[in-house]
Amino acid sequence: MSVTRLRHIPGIGVDRVGDAADAAADPELLRMENLDTDLRPPACALAATHAAVDDDAANSYLPFPGHYGLRRAAAEHVGRFAGRRYDPGSECVSVAGGLNGILNTLLATVEPGQEVVLCDPIYAGLVNRVRLAGGVPRFVPATATPLGWTIDPDRLASAVGPHTAAVLLMGPAMPTGLVLGAEHWAALADAVHRHDAWLVYDAAMERIRFDGAPPSHPAAYPGLAERTITVGSASKELRLIGWRVGWVVGPTPILADIRLVGLTNVVCQVGIAQAGVAAALAAPDADRDVAEATAVWGRRCAVVLAELAGYPVVPPHGGWSLLLDTRPLGLAPTAVSERLFRLGKVAATPMDGWGPAGEHYLRLVFANEPVERLTGLRARFDAALG
Repeated sequence: MSVTRLRHIPGIGVDRVGDAADAAADPELLRMENLDTDLRPPACALAATHAAVDDDAANSYLPFPGHYGLRRAAAEHVGRFAGRRYDPGSECVSVAGGLNGILNTLLATVEPGQEVVLCDPIYAGLVNRVRLAGGVPRFVPATATPLGWTIDPDRLASAVGPHTAAVLLMGPAMPTGLVLGAEHWAALADAVHRHDAWLVYDAAMERIRFDGAPPSHPAAYPGLAERTITVGSASKELRLIGWRVGWVVGPTPILADIRLVGLTNVVCQVGIAQAGVAAALAAPDADRDVAEATAVWGRRCAVVLAELAGYPVVPPHGGWSLLLDTRPLGLAPTAVSERLFRLGKVAATPMDGWGPAGEHYLRLVFANEPVERLTGLRARFDAALG
């Protein structure tokens, strides 16, 4: 690497498998490598976006922090789950997708050399942004059980110390589907206050839960509202992946800094996409729309788990993906990925660089293939690995 900031950023692997799958152009190939979905976005978002194409005001950089209608919808959306009101003008800024919001937030909260606490395994894109911002990842291991992933609240809280700038959490987490709850927020509340740290909450999938429960938002927990920065995205719950719109919501003083980073970084989000995202967030049936999509993803997940019964897979509690532990197979994740691609016609991503535990797992995305195509997955696995 020519600069040191890239020395410990290996990439995410999804690009390599995805490029190979695109190049193969094989309709029989199961696309389980990338967080895409074939479920259509909300109709109101499509209609508003079509209208915005002909709206000259949408073809502009301005306003840099996002159209007020979008910020109002995002602030109200976060406020519903956080149990408090956020001011759209001073406590919300729009960004070019959730991960842009994560990077802007880290650049505004982390001094070079400070620690950022994360669960392990976790999405490589989050780890890489911590490193790009000059932070040092501090991983807290999650435990794989036959019922899914768990993480000890006290162990999570004990990782917060004098060198901690932020705790970066996602629920359900990518790629494990780990869900966090009140016991985790309770354990963290004292720790982040004692060490003057931020809790950065990636809410991109918070409603995609297979237990039917509402989101557990940290800012709703006593003592955490003034310490919580929420980063949201239209890509997952709303299926507006190509719109590249997200939002950051939090206390006024830190939002001013995050807004400044945004002006210096990506500058603004996609102009013609904002009205559609605002419409989808504010729609009267928004929760029902997400619940219906989640039910489809849950059925697909159940098919994958049934097909791979006996294989070392860990059930997720939500999200779009699940993990296969390759150690019992006697193969590295890269070898399993290669064999599945070549012999089973399944594209799946090895998780090298996705936290220390990532080197043991292969990620399988179930959000982009219908039940009909997922049925028969076991035969593909057996052909490649049996």
